[in-house]
Amino acid sequence: MARRRRNRNQSERAPAEISSPVIIESLDQEGRGVTHVDGKTIFVDGALPKEKVTYQITRSKADYAFANIAEIIEPSDLRVTPQCKHFGYCGGCKLQHLDATAQVAAKQHSLEGDIKHIGNAEPESILPPLMGPAWGYRHKARLSVKYVIKKERVLVGFNEKGTRYVADMDSCEVLTPEVSALIVPLQEMITQLSIRDKIPQLELAVGEPNSDSSHVGKNIVLIFRIMEALSEADEVMLETFSEQHHVNIWTQTKGPDTVKPFYPLDAPSLQYSLDEFELKYPFKPNEFTQVNPEINVMMVSRAMELLAPKAGERIADFFCGIGNFTLPIARSGAQVFGYEGLDNLVARAVESAALNGLESNTAYDVSDLFEMTPESLTGLGRFDKWLIDPPRDGAFDLVKAIDESNAPASIVYVSCNPATLARDIDVLVNQKGYSLSVVGVINMFPHTAHVESIALFQKN
Repeated sequence: MARRRRNRNQSERAPAEISSPVIIESLDQEGRGVTHVDGKTIFVDGALPKEKVTYQITRSKADYAFANIAEIIEPSDLRVTPQCKHFGYCGGCKLQHLDATAQVAAKQHSLEGDIKHIGNAEPESILPPLMGPAWGYRHKARLSVKYVIKKERVLVGFNEKGTRYVADMDSCEVLTPEVSALIVPLQEMITQLSIRDKIPQLELAVGEPNSDSSHVGKNIVLIFRIMEALSEADEVMLETFSEQHHVNIWTQTKGPDTVKPFYPLDAPSLQYSLDEFELKYPFKPNEFTQVNPEINVMMVSRAMELLAPKAGERIADFFCGIGNFTLPIARSGAQVFGYEGLDNLVARAVESAALNGLESNTAYDVSDLFEMTPESLTGLGRFDKWLIDPPRDGAFDLVKAIDESNAPASIVYVSCNPATLARDIDVLVNQKGYSLSVVGVINMFPHTAHVESIALFQKN
């Protein structure tokens, strides 16, 4: 109903004027084509560099405008046919129309541009990008759920591109095949629930096959966000769905602390492994882990190569989470101190250290790393090396707190936001006396504009 009303309202407006042909100059950090017309920047959704296109403006400001392609007059040699039939409508991916290798090159170009223009620095060398499978890689996701009254059916999927409406989709090429195959059965099952209009969200997490389970295959957990209590009939339907599709069902009624198992109650825990370091990590489905486990294996290996931890060194792992990097560092024999702002993640890190026999050379502390001062940083003691893996906000307060009393000899920085990495590079290189030795892209999210990267800093 909502979609039909929206389209009718749009049709009542005068159609936007089609532009004269333009050449697309580059991609922005959201994966949109960029061109300039009469001094105004135009962001053209779906356009690729070097293409000649016409466009229709959808939203305009004084200095810039957003637009959709009207016609591709001269396509790029790098344009490919999207693999997913929902591409262009679903907002989950933005770059399926660009060759996969070219996507990574564009991310590298974006990263280097931010380092130069925001970080006021240049790396001594560029690492080859870390690349893994382009499809079926997502082991974690948050999907929207919407009951459409007029259609008497439920939609489960990512939001439509540029809207808050749920995309009408029956598969997803970037989710694991096992999870993609659940979309239609989930839609059909939720439609039958008494609270079908009180389930706004579904979170999923996939772990490795577990030897404690009778089911052979990946361990899948679905967290249903429920705004009203389940009826007895609802509970039976969820239990039946769990058994038929070999998934574990959890529920969430309010905040994150209300996430709990629903059925079965004795299911084995989720876990992932880092075989190179002989490590296993148990985790809860709502705890942060990397969405792309194959890339995570490569990322941790590269981080250890750059950090080069040695027995006897004292090393800090800031924003340590559940110990993804802490434990591989500890395998070297170094004394590792993990700092994290969330106490539940610290508890999981302590559990993993004990599980892997590394409690003797690891220690963890709950710490607000966004409120770091030179005094509080010095109070942690002197470290030979740091590893930093912050959220999108970066590690500005932490790197600003560095002084001669607490500066490590080297820092490995894992970033999920090139703009905040570049901002922190400016501090480290131009204020704190570090050189940017190497930097490289980590393609954690193929077919999206999301850029992850890793950098090594050495004290001059």
